[in-house]
Amino acid sequence: MKYRNGIFVIVFRKNKSKYEYLILKRKLHWKGWEFPKGGCKKGEDYLRCIKRELKEETKQSPLSIISFNKKGKWKYPKELSDRKNFDGQSWRLFAAELKNKNIKIDKREHEDYSWKSYSEAKKILTYKNQKTCLKLVNDFLKKL
Repeated sequence: MKYRNGIFVIVFRKNKSKYEYLILKRKLHWKGWEFPKGGCKKGEDYLRCIKRELKEETKQSPLSIISFNKKGKWKYPKELSDRKNFDGQSWRLFAAELKNKNIKIDKREHEDYSWKSYSEAKKILTYKNQKTCLKLVNDFLKKL
């Protein structure tokens, strides 16, 4: 099986003394709530991929990026026309802080966005691996 190399980014902002997490409502390839993610282009390192994906999906640049020792992969449920050479995607977890500004989503991939508290985000996320990664990042940020 051939997996597309990618990133999974939990985007956060600090609002007063609490953290809030950006979730995006997906409409391309599947429907549900997720964090920014994407595939790395050929020759692109993780840092460049994160910056590019965040610019594409939020129109913002990260204030900081944190790398986590967590990775995984998923198999595409069907062949995707824009990813014909891949059976699925592998990912590595990162967190990124964004400014407390409005997000401008890519309307081709997402139809909405929302800033949520940890407990709100955990309830609305679509997949278990998203919730597991959110907990890992939230536990880390609480220690800062």
